[in-house]
This record gives sequence, C-alpha cells and structure tokens, in this order.
Amino acid sequence: MGRGDLTNDEWARLGPHLPKTGDRGGRWNDHRTVINGILFRVRTGVPWRDLPDWFGNWKTGYECHRRWSADGTWDRILQAVQADADGRGRIDWSMVSVDSTSCRAHQYAAGASRRTPRVPKRRSTPRQHRSDEGLGRSRGGLISKIHLAGEGGLRPLALLITPGQWGDSPQLIPVLERIRVKRLGGGHPRTRPDHLGGDKAYSSRRNRRYLRRGQIKHTIPEPKDLRANRRRRGSRGGRPASFDKERYKRRNQVERTINRLKHFRAVVTCYDKRVFVFRGTVTVASVRLWLRS
Repeated sequence: MGRGDLTNDEWARLGPHLPKTGDRGGRWNDHRTVINGILFRVRTGVPWRDLPDWFGNWKTGYECHRRWSADGTWDRILQAVQADADGRGRIDWSMVSVDSTSCRAHQYAAGASRRTPRVPKRRSTPRQHRSDEGLGRSRGGLISKIHLAGEGGLRPLALLITPGQWGDSPQLIPVLERIRVKRLGGGHPRTRPDHLGGDKAYSSRRNRRYLRRGQIKHTIPEPKDLRANRRRRGSRGGRPASFDKERYKRRNQVERTINRLKHFRAVVTCYDKRVFVFRGTVTVASVRLWLRS
C-alpha cells in the first residue's frame, strides 16, 4: 500500500457506496486500484497521462473520474459517507461556518470547448455544468472560487464553485441549501446546523432574514458602514444584530478545513477545463477527509 492509498478500514467504509456491478460506471476488475489512482492524482496534481503504471491505465481512472463527476456519483458517495459519520455521532453540528477560498487556474484549465458537454452514454448535461466554467478574470489571471460550509470536525458539509470575482454574501444561501445529511434510520435529511458562523462579508439583510426564517442561530459581525447607516436612520434602522464574541472564535474551524482541502494539489490549483470535473476533484478530496479517522 502506497502513501495516500486507502487503508483496509477506509476501503471497508467506502466500498459499499460505490456503483454496483452492472450499472453504468460500474466496477472494474480492481476497483480499489482505480480509486487509489484518482486519489493519487488529486493529491499530487500530476497530469492524468503521468499516472504511475501500478494504478493501471491512466485513461481508465480519468474516464471514471469524469463520468462520476458528470452524473453526480461523487456527490452521492460524499452524502453516504457523511450519513455514516452522522450515524456514529461524528459530525459536530454545534457550530457550522461558511467561508470561501480562491484557487488559481492553471493555463491548462483554459480553452474548454464552447459546446455544451454531455454525460457519457446519456443525453443529459452534467449536473454542475456552468457556461462560464467557473473561471473569472483577475489581475493574476484566471481564478476559481470554492464556497463551502464546514462542520466543527474540520470537514466540508457542502460546497459550491463560482468564478473568482463573485462575492461571498450572495452564495451563503445556495451553500446552506446544499447541506443534506441523510439519516440512517430514515426520515428527512438534516439540513440545518445548531449554529452558523461567518465573517462580515456574509452580513446582509437578505442573509439574516433567511436565517431567521429557518430558525438558524448565527454569529455574523456587522460591518462598520452598516452599523453607521443603521444608527443614522434611528429607530427605522432596526435593532443591532446580536454577536457572541466567544462563539465567533470558532469560525477559524472553517479556515482550517480549507487548509486541509488545499493539501490536495489538484484543489489548490485548478487544472480541469470543465467546472463539473473540478467540482468532482474537490468532492473527492472532501470524501478523503471524511474517510480519515
């Protein structure tokens, strides 16, 4: 077993959630070898053609990763692993924080075909396809941004890919709506944390109204300009937002979650031309974090 490969315990937890024999994108002769090859590429960021020979044909791993990114298989695997962790009480719902991080896009990530991609062997568009391919212009070049919600155990609950110049505040609601942790005993999946934390970039009337309607307690600081505007309006400005300074100290957990994700070189730098493939890469890294004990 090489460094970074799945251990027997991790494989025992991951194996039951993989596609079954006979389905599209089903098992190969050695499914574990293909998964380890994908993990090796995500961890090191090497081109697919440079994948070591002991992982088999590089094209097998590439086609598996691309197909599972397009049809949502990686997303379903992530949800299944999260459900297992929640069933064992390993998810810290007491404080879920949101944040974003920018990822520099390599020159290989540019130049994708303008033609709408299709799911292999199906007449449908990949679920996470975007016409802008999640790339935005900045002074440093092309940038993609990962918006995510992380739980107290330093693991991602939900994520979203946008162009780098997009703001954080408008993405709070879409990220929270992607939190769906199934319950092993049946019933509705859990979608709401006990408490939500975020920096002042997420402070807006729209976000606070959404959190109040969902009965989600939150700790988000109010920027100075908004405080000054509220005071200037007097009683019409409304009451000041509550802020728990001690609880806010736990917001560093989502920053540490991002740091753990960026240990994977294919995440810290975007090499994929298609945004749904890059999202699959980030999802694979998230699954790896959830499998670690």
